[in-house]
Amino acid sequence: MTDERDTGTGYDPHLASSAPEHDWSAAASILHVVLRPAGASGTPMASIDREQLALEADHTHAEPLTDPGPAGLTVAYVLRTSGFDILVNADHLLGWNIEPDVIRTTAFENLRTWSKDAPWTDELSGGRRLLASDSGAGGDAARILLPEVRAYLSAELNEGARVLVGVPHRDLLVAAALRPEDPEFLGQFTAFVADAADADQPIDPRTFELAGGELVPMELAPA
Repeated sequence: MTDERDTGTGYDPHLASSAPEHDWSAAASILHVVLRPAGASGTPMASIDREQLALEADHTHAEPLTDPGPAGLTVAYVLRTSGFDILVNADHLLGWNIEPDVIRTTAFENLRTWSKDAPWTDELSGGRRLLASDSGAGGDAARILLPEVRAYLSAELNEGARVLVGVPHRDLLVAAALRPEDPEFLGQFTAFVADAADADQPIDPRTFELAGGELVPMELAPA
């Protein structure tokens, strides 16, 4: 698992001008989306005023850029270097001389490209089925942000069942079918997700579900 940091690059200082923090062409290919906990600190991208930022160029803007995520979670953006991730902040935006939406669009395109080939672990036990993404590459939990991933999980798991989802930490997305004839599985899944949230990069110990193709908090009592 990599560390998530807001400073440091691991790049030769003599090549600083071509480092991703300063060079958009170098940053674009390693820009990725990450999920962070609900209420995680940051600067909302919707509030960014690039003209105002330019006037404050002599100040540091270290807070990561964020967007609202599903079910109250937080979406952030990182530069994925070897060894650790660098949270993208307003100073990066200013240095790259791009609009906020370019960060958003590029990061999601990179997530989508990676997700197409990222594997799923498919576990069957009796009538129970569980799908997990745990590659350790740092983007597993964020896959739930992609409509095509939510559609895939729904198609695979929701035949006569509710689709349970957990994003306990950055490197794990887990989903399972909760069938009416197996109500005790909810407690087992919920306990697993809560335990898994005790990790280096925790996101949320709650159990979610897919409803209408969207990630929503799971009601404790099955409908």
